[in-house]
Amino acid sequence: MKPAPIESYVDAAAAALDLRLRSDHRPGVLRYFALAAEFAAVVDAVPLDMHDESAVHFVPVVPTEPQE
Repeated sequence: MKPAPIESYVDAAAAALDLRLRSDHRPGVLRYFALAAEFAAVVDAVPLDMHDESAVHFVPVVPTEPQE
């Protein structure tokens, strides 16, 4: 995502939430959203088929000890 749309989104989201974004915080917020957009692009690039389903919940499994 290019800087201009990120700035527009941050401005619109802050206005919608009535959130005052301090000028010294703005560069960090813009960097975070740029990073989040990069992560989203990676996730979005994964092809999914019609039969793929999202995980309903995570069930941890106890790791087994390696056999010698």
